[in-house]
Parts: sequence; C-alpha cells; structure tokens
Amino acid sequence: MPNANEDKPSVLSQVQHRAVSELLRVAPVADDLARRFQDAGFSLALVGGSVRDALLGRLGNDLDFTTDARPEDVLKIVRPWADAVWDVGIAFGTVGAQKRARDGAVDRNFQIEVTTYRSEAYDRTSRKPEVSYGDSIEEDLVRRDFTVNAMAVALPEKEFIDPHGGLEDLAERVLRTPGTPEESFSDDPLRMMRAARFAAQLDFEVAPEVVTAMTEMAGRIEIVSAERVRDELNKLILSAHPRKGLTLLVDTGLAAHVLPELPALRLESDEHHRHKDVYEHTLIVLEQAMALEENGPDLALRLAALLHDIGKPRTRRFEKDGRVSFHHHEVVGAKMTKKRMTALKYSNELVKDVSRLVELHLRFHGYGTGEWTDSAVRRYVRDAGPLLDRLHKLTRSDCTTRNKRKAAALSRAYDGLEERITQLQEREELDAIRPDLDGNQIMEILGVGPGPVIGRAYKHMLELRLENGPMEHDEAVAALKEWWAQEPEA
Repeated sequence: MPNANEDKPSVLSQVQHRAVSELLRVAPVADDLARRFQDAGFSLALVGGSVRDALLGRLGNDLDFTTDARPEDVLKIVRPWADAVWDVGIAFGTVGAQKRARDGAVDRNFQIEVTTYRSEAYDRTSRKPEVSYGDSIEEDLVRRDFTVNAMAVALPEKEFIDPHGGLEDLAERVLRTPGTPEESFSDDPLRMMRAARFAAQLDFEVAPEVVTAMTEMAGRIEIVSAERVRDELNKLILSAHPRKGLTLLVDTGLAAHVLPELPALRLESDEHHRHKDVYEHTLIVLEQAMALEENGPDLALRLAALLHDIGKPRTRRFEKDGRVSFHHHEVVGAKMTKKRMTALKYSNELVKDVSRLVELHLRFHGYGTGEWTDSAVRRYVRDAGPLLDRLHKLTRSDCTTRNKRKAAALSRAYDGLEERITQLQEREELDAIRPDLDGNQIMEILGVGPGPVIGRAYKHMLELRLENGPMEHDEAVAALKEWWAQEPEA
C-alpha cells in the first residue's frame, strides 16, 4: 500500500500488516464495487471509520466509501449489483446497500454506505446541516471530524491517502481535527460530542487544543437536534470506556447543555459515602453495572445507573445532627429522568423502563437482614415486573462503600433476597402474579356486568394475592363475597 507517510516507517510497521489483512478480507466485495465505479468513469475509496478500524485490526462488516459520483450516479451503479439498496440518506449524499459476499471461508452480509465527496456546515440559526458536494477526496477529507477518520484507501489500487497525519495520531491514540478545532466544531457542533464518544469507544486521548475549543464552544451544541445528541450519547454510554467520555463532557461544559443533571452531582455529598461525591459514586455504579452485564451492553441498565441519583441535589437537606439527607430522591429522580429522556427524544418504552428502575433502586434498603415478609417480596417482584433482572444488577452496583465488611453484608443480604424470590417463584409463579379469580369469574360470582366495580374487585383480589399468596378457589370466592358485602354499591 503506497503511503505519503513513508518517513515514519516505525509507525507504519505497527499497523500496516493489520490493515493489509483486514483489507484483504473485505477485498472481494470492495474491489468488485470499485471496478464498477471505475468502469463508469468514477473513483471509489474506503474512508473514515472503516480505514481507522482496519488499521486498528477491528474492521467489521460495515464499510464506508466515498466517491466523486453524484448520488444519482451512485444509485445507477449500486442497484444492479447490491442485494438491497436504500436511499434514506440521499439528501446528505449517502446511498446505503447490502451485499452478501465471501469473507474468508464464509459468506457474510456487508452493510455498505457510499457518500459523495461533500462538506456540511450549520449556519447560526438552522438545526439541520447544509450539504455541498465536492470534486476531490482531499476536499472531502479536510472537512471530516478527526484526523484518524480523515484517511482513505483508493480502490482497487489500494493507495493509502493520509493528508492530515491521521496514521501518526492513530499510533499515538490521540484525537485531533484536520483543520482548526474551532472551524471543525463551527461546521458541525455535534463533533464535540463525537470527540467524547470516540475517546470512550477507542480509549483515545483528546488533544489539548481540541479540549480547549470544546470548552469555549460548548454552547454551540444547542443548535444540534435532540435526536442527534441522543444518538451520540447512546454510543458513548454503550462504549467500553464511558467514564472517559462522560468526564470529558462534564469537564468541558458540554454536559451542562445536553445532560445537566450529571454535572449537578459533582458538588453533592452522599450521606453514605462522605469520602466521595455523588458524581464519582455514579460513575463507579455505572462501571459496576457494566461488569454485571451478561449479553452485551444494556442501554436501559447503563442509563439507570447513570441517572439513579440525579434526584439528590433537589432533595438535599442538612440535618441537625450534621448528617446530609436525600429523602425521596428516588421518586424525584424518576420524574427528572422521565423529563430529561423525553427531552432527548428517547422512546416511551425506554423512558418508562429507566424511570422505573430509578424509582425502585432504593427499595432493597428496607430489606435489612431479611425482615421482609413474603408479601413484601411478592410486591418487590410485582413492582419490578420484567425489569427485575436489571433491578438486581442496579441494586448490587449501587454499593460503592470501601468498607469491605459492610459491602459483604449488603451482598449477602441481596443474595438472601434473590434466593427468597427464587423459592417463591418456584412455588407461586411470581413472574405472572394475578388474582386467584379473573375478571369473568368475578362478574359471574357477583352477578355484575363490566364496569368500575369489577376493576375495584380485581384490585382487591390482587392485594390479597400479594399479601397472602395463592388461595384455594372456595377461599377466594369467600373473600370476594366478604369484600362485596362491605361495598357501598353492593
């Protein structure tokens, strides 16, 4: 692969063999597509994250290409070749496609995006970037966010193009911008969040001049739509090193605009952890929750861990004995969580789940050393519903004390609660807990048609089920009739 950086052989030697093997792996599909562009009189290059990941030895089946062909020409070339084509991004110069092709010894589906050379920039009033097309790959690369994403491999000849020293920055694991960071962030303020996201995903450092620009320009993120901010935040939170990215967002002031509840935790003391502030506690809880994940990153769990204590600043009270209390911070926090996630355009289902986890995260602390009745355990399972497994993980993660004896006692207590839940589930099918009489049976027994009274009766029978466990049919009928005799409408 010829290279403009041949005066840096030590840098190249560390990464090029990985890149070559990765590019050879995807060569059948990439070269085939490139020849089709070549035959039509256009150029094609692998670009951006695909080149970066190839150099890091982590190239997946998502391939990004850039071309001098305009979108309508790209469609003409790609449609006869791909298994599927979509043009939802065509307004921004991007055509998407899927192609099944050989990958070593197996066939795989490659997800492909081909984007016309372009630049995009925000004006001072619009929340949508304006896109203009270019005629050279150099012009395209200089407008990209970071030097490590501003490298390309021209196909099919495999010429490596790196006009901004991205390879050296990749070797040094640092994020810099091709031009000045001020120009880059002015063009697209979301790049400030992308800096934090890539730091978290790649475990890279952000260059000092980039951090300075992020700090000075943090307010510009307000021009970006909530959906784009949310998507970057999700990628950061789901990364391998979210603490790194979140800390950068807080330190630069960006978090004050996109997730203000997080920096608000920095100055608050936790009554249980006076040696650390709530902000630090929160980051530890997030990392401990990640360690308990079983099937890959869990967005709902991670968001709940991140937001579980955001109600503390609003509920802080200084008690007469010198303690600091945060009474009902879980209830306040659940409402704040709902408001923030709604503002960031999260789905109603995810908002509901994360808010519920925040609301329930303290419930276990009333368990003590096992004083809960079976009724209390049933209610814990009922209130958690399908979130029970996540609640287990969040509750365990919320213990960040350095007192090993206390931590061990809390862990044993929660082990005991989980064991009791298991035993009750085996006996009573807690996962689908319902009254011993359904709505039809209630109507038949009471001789009443559908209406509010049936709802009240059902609720009463559910409370009896939670309080006492399963009842025999005759016992349930007697309990229902006893309740009915005391009802004003009976």
